[in-house]
This record gives sequence, C-alpha cells and structure tokens, in this order.
Amino acid sequence: MAYRPCIGVEVHAQLLTDSKMFCGCSTQFGNTANSQCCPVCSGIPGSLPVINRKAVEFVLRTGTALGCRPAPRCRFARKNYFYPDLAKNYQISQYEEPLTAGGRMTLEVDGEAVDIRIRRVHLEEDTGKNFHLPDGTSLVEYNRCGVPLMEVVTEPDFTSAEQVREYLNELRAIFRYLGVSSAAMEEGAMRAEPSVNLVDPLTGDATPRVEIKNLASVRAVYDAVKYELWRQQQALDAEEPMTQQTRRWSVERQETQVMRDKESSEDYMYFPEPDLVPMEVNEAWAARVAAELPELPRARRARFVTEYGLPAYDAEVLTAQRELADYFEAVARTAGDAKAASNWVMGDLTRLLNETAQAVAASPVSADQLAELVRMIGEGRLTSKLAKDVFEEMFRTGGSAPDIMAAQGLGVVNDAGELEPIIAAVLSENAEAVASYRSGRKQAKGVLVGAVMKATHGQADPKLVNQLLEKALG
Repeated sequence: MAYRPCIGVEVHAQLLTDSKMFCGCSTQFGNTANSQCCPVCSGIPGSLPVINRKAVEFVLRTGTALGCRPAPRCRFARKNYFYPDLAKNYQISQYEEPLTAGGRMTLEVDGEAVDIRIRRVHLEEDTGKNFHLPDGTSLVEYNRCGVPLMEVVTEPDFTSAEQVREYLNELRAIFRYLGVSSAAMEEGAMRAEPSVNLVDPLTGDATPRVEIKNLASVRAVYDAVKYELWRQQQALDAEEPMTQQTRRWSVERQETQVMRDKESSEDYMYFPEPDLVPMEVNEAWAARVAAELPELPRARRARFVTEYGLPAYDAEVLTAQRELADYFEAVARTAGDAKAASNWVMGDLTRLLNETAQAVAASPVSADQLAELVRMIGEGRLTSKLAKDVFEEMFRTGGSAPDIMAAQGLGVVNDAGELEPIIAAVLSENAEAVASYRSGRKQAKGVLVGAVMKATHGQADPKLVNQLLEKALG
C-alpha cells in the first residue's frame, strides 16, 4: 500500500482587542513603526505583564465553538528562543496547560464528511516583524510584538491539500462570526503553518515531518502542501535521505525551501511563567460564554437550505460572511421570497458593493428597501429589467423604489388598451418573425416580445404582453 498524506495545521489569529496581551499598548494595524510600544512589549527588564481578560474570553469563545473543553485551571509558560523580533528573548505562551482542548470540526470536501480533531486552542503573544533590506540591513518593527494571538492546533488528520483549504476557509468564517479576529491574512492577522509528512498505514513508517512557516493566504497554504507532498513522495521514490525540517514557501519559485532543522518542544525549554499566576475558569463563566455563542456558519448553511429552500451553493455564498447572512435573512423574511432575495443579494447588491469597495454593513440600500423592491416585482408593479435600473439608482442615492419610480415616471404598463396599438405596430414592423411564428417556429415570439419591451422601455407587463401577442397572432 502506498504512503498516505498526514497533515496537521497550526493557525495563529490576532485577536480583536483594543490593547495588547500583557500591556495597554494599542493593537491598531498600520500605524507608524515602533509607535505602539512600552517597557512590557519591548522587553525592558523589570517590567511586569498583566493578562488581557478580553483576550482570554475570546479564546474561550472560540474553543467552545470548536467543541473544546475549557480548562478549569491553566497557566502561561515561557517559550525560550532568541530572535530579533522577540525583544524579551522568550515568548509568553501556553504549553502543558492550555486554556481549551479536545475539540472537533466536521468538513464537507468533495461530497464527503471529514472529521478533524482540534488538539487545543490556546493563547499567547505575537512577535514583532523583521524587514530585510536589499543592502543587507535588517530592521525590526515592534508594533505587532505583544498583540494577543490565538493558536488553534489540529491533530494530523488531513489527508489532502483540499481538506486543508476547506478547513482554513471554515475556520476563518468562524473567527469572523464570533467577532474574535478579522482573520485578514493580507494584514498578517491570520497565519497558517501546516506540518506535512507521509505515513505507511501498514507498517507505521513515516517520512520526517516538515513544518511550513508563516503562510499568509489560503492559496499559499494549498500550493505549499501540494508541493511538499509531491517533494516527499519524489524523495521516497528516489530513496533520498530526509530530515525533520522547517521550510518556507517561495511564491516566485513555487517550491518549499529549507529554513532550518525543525526544533522539538524540548529545544524551547518551556517552564511556567513566574510573573503570572495561574488562571481559573469557573463553571459560570464557561456557561455564559457557551450561551452567548452565535449560530455558526455550518449550522446556518444547513438551516438556509431547510428553512428557506435555497440551493446549497446559495447557502454557502450567503453564509460566508455573518453580515451578509444577516442582511439576506432580513430581506427574505420581509419580502416573503427567499430565492428572489438570494438572487438580489448575491447578484446586484454584491456586485455594486464590490465595485464601490463597501462592506454590506455600509450598503446604501437597506434590507427593508431591497425587500420592498422584491415584493414590487412579485406583485407585478415592477418588471425585472426595470427593477435593475431602479436598484442602481437606489444604490446611488439611497432612495426607495417607490420614490424613484414616482420621480422618474416609471411603472409597469399593464393596461391592455395601452399595449394593443404598440403590439399591432410591432407585428407590422416584424413581418418575418410573424410569418416564422405562424409556420410553427414558436421561438420567434421571443423576438416580438423583445420588440414590445423595447418600445415600452421595459415597462410593459411581460405576462400581459405574451397573452396579447398570442391573441393577435391567432
């Protein structure tokens, strides 16, 4: 039997707190370099850390959402290593006593359910950032140093890059639904580090484990895992020696490259952080966190299919963002037509939001206004073509559909007496289409319907137009 992939993933996510993990410095992204530092986060001897309670609660919230058990008692540890972006020469993290542990996530990949065990969700502080310049100079930026960092560690349960990609997308959505992290990988607010090797399921023989560091996009993780599986298989086939390594992903060369031999946990010389007392999570706190959890993406997707009758694709798109899902539900419930609401939200609304670089929370068209538009179409007061023009104006001005229609003299022409002379003129001007229809080519009627709609500037009631055409054509 061939070796099978064995992949685990560590995800680091910066938490949406106003201040850092152990001091009061701001966590705002993008400010002047080294402007958000103090003696604590820059490692001045004698400074003392103080735990950020909100960060602790965010990790409790995430761990609970992932099915982990909160630890009744946990503590921080010192993870010792030297690197310029960690001013203290150690990181305050958690190791033997994490805040939460023992969870699970179920994924849907290629039509199959895949269970991924979550080993732990714990809390630590982020490092700073190094900048290596072309002249050989290196600069260190400490604004990020000390930002609260949540780490989610899985068991090595993934067997493909596709499963890893689905996991990261789902985890990112969960972070955002919970409001614990922006999960903006382009800003470094979420980073992934997969560990990859190949295992013979019969003998237990395995290639040395390789960790790929600091991947900042889902695409990079997918490509790096794909490549690393291929590289290790090639080395196996060629009987080349392999060692346990830490590697980086080169986007330019589309390959993993050696950084260093992989450290073990013993190399970090963990020991309990002497400046922080152990933490206790009482049952009341854990119960409150669990009770306040929102409906999560997977459950919401399933409900959108069963409650609203949406296709699975619609449900997946609409639940990718909590705000978009909330907006859709508000439109669907008020309009009374979930599929029409889904089409408008996924189509015209999302297109215009993307074109104007706006979030759904800042949409100029409220959910009630869009629901009113959907109802007007369903009641025959507005044609689909005309509705698109009206919606564009609603988005531009923030006005309601009825107000815009009144101001521009718009409305559905559903008076047979008004439409009959227009239809007569269209039949006279399209003799070839009339003859084609009467000879049995029924699709020719589409040409005539289009001509009537053009003559009425899209305002004619399509149903009535079809009825009157059939009557006139005999």
